Amino acid sequence: MDLSTEDMKNYLRVDFSEDDSLITALIVQAKQLVMHVLRVDTEAEIADEGCARIAIMYAVAYLYEHREEADYHDLALTLRSILFGSRKAGF
Repeated sequence: MDLSTEDMKNYLRVDFSEDDSLITALIVQAKQLVMHVLRVDTEAEIADEGCARIAIMYAVAYLYEHREEADYHDLALTLRSILFGSRKAGF
Protein backbone atom coordinates (compact mmCIF):
# COMPACT_ATOMS: atom_id res chain seq x y z
CA MET A 1 0.00 0.00 0.00
CA ASP A 2 1.55 3.22 -1.14
CA LEU A 3 0.73 6.11 1.18
CA SER A 4 3.26 8.92 1.20
CA THR A 5 4.06 11.43 3.89
CA GLU A 6 2.89 14.15 1.50
CA ASP A 7 -0.47 12.39 1.06
CA MET A 8 -0.93 12.30 4.82
CA LYS A 9 0.22 15.89 5.30
CA ASN A 10 -2.40 16.94 2.76
CA TYR A 11 -5.08 14.86 4.54
CA LEU A 12 -4.04 16.29 7.92
CA ARG A 13 -3.73 19.80 6.48
CA VAL A 14 -0.18 20.08 7.75
CA ASP A 15 1.87 22.57 5.76
CA PHE A 16 5.17 22.47 7.63
CA SER A 17 7.99 19.93 7.60
CA GLU A 18 8.79 19.71 11.32
CA ASP A 19 6.45 16.71 11.80
CA ASP A 20 7.48 14.78 8.67
CA SER A 21 9.38 12.08 10.58
CA LEU A 22 6.51 11.73 13.08
CA ILE A 23 3.94 11.37 10.29
CA THR A 24 6.13 8.83 8.49
CA ALA A 25 6.45 6.78 11.69
CA LEU A 26 2.69 6.98 12.25
CA ILE A 27 2.05 5.67 8.73
CA VAL A 28 4.20 2.62 9.51
CA GLN A 29 2.40 2.10 12.84
CA ALA A 30 -1.04 2.53 11.25
CA LYS A 31 -0.23 -0.05 8.56
CA GLN A 32 0.78 -2.50 11.30
CA LEU A 33 -2.46 -1.85 13.18
CA VAL A 34 -4.54 -2.38 10.03
CA MET A 35 -2.65 -5.59 9.23
CA HIS A 36 -3.30 -6.80 12.78
CA VAL A 37 -7.02 -6.00 12.60
CA LEU A 38 -7.33 -7.67 9.19
CA ARG A 39 -5.30 -10.65 10.46
CA VAL A 40 -2.85 -10.59 7.56
CA ASP A 41 0.93 -10.96 7.58
CA THR A 42 2.14 -8.80 4.71
CA GLU A 43 1.54 -5.31 3.45
CA ALA A 44 0.80 -6.74 -0.01
CA GLU A 45 -2.31 -8.41 1.42
CA ILE A 46 -3.82 -5.08 2.43
CA ALA A 47 -3.20 -3.48 -0.96
CA ASP A 48 -6.31 -5.14 -2.40
CA GLU A 49 -8.61 -4.19 0.49
CA GLY A 50 -10.72 -1.20 -0.48
CA CYS A 51 -11.11 0.20 3.01
CA ALA A 52 -7.51 -0.37 4.10
CA ARG A 53 -6.26 2.99 2.82
CA ILE A 54 -9.10 4.80 4.57
CA ALA A 55 -8.41 2.87 7.78
CA ILE A 56 -4.70 3.70 7.63
CA MET A 57 -5.39 7.38 7.03
CA TYR A 58 -7.91 7.42 9.88
CA ALA A 59 -5.43 5.74 12.23
CA VAL A 60 -2.64 8.17 11.32
CA ALA A 61 -4.95 11.14 11.83
CA TYR A 62 -6.16 9.77 15.17
CA LEU A 63 -2.63 9.07 16.42
CA TYR A 64 -1.38 12.44 15.19
CA GLU A 65 -4.19 14.40 16.80
CA HIS A 66 -4.17 12.39 20.05
CA ARG A 67 -0.44 11.76 20.41
CA GLU A 68 -0.53 12.69 24.09
CA GLU A 69 -3.61 10.68 25.12
CA ALA A 70 -4.38 8.13 22.41
CA ASP A 71 -6.86 5.43 23.40
CA TYR A 72 -5.59 2.39 21.50
CA HIS A 73 -8.55 0.24 22.49
CA ASP A 74 -10.97 2.78 21.02
CA LEU A 75 -8.82 3.08 17.89
CA ALA A 76 -8.76 -0.71 17.46
CA LEU A 77 -12.55 -0.90 17.80
CA THR A 78 -13.01 1.82 15.19
CA LEU A 79 -10.58 0.08 12.80
CA ARG A 80 -12.46 -3.20 13.29
CA SER A 81 -15.67 -1.41 12.35
CA ILE A 82 -14.12 0.11 9.23
CA LEU A 83 -12.52 -3.17 8.17
CA PHE A 84 -15.23 -5.59 9.33
CA GLY A 85 -16.12 -6.86 5.85
CA SER A 86 -12.50 -7.58 4.96
CA ARG A 87 -11.31 -9.11 8.22
CA LYS A 88 -10.06 -12.69 8.00
CA ALA A 89 -11.77 -15.24 10.23
CA GLY A 90 -9.75 -16.15 13.28
CA PHE A 91 -10.11 -19.43 15.10
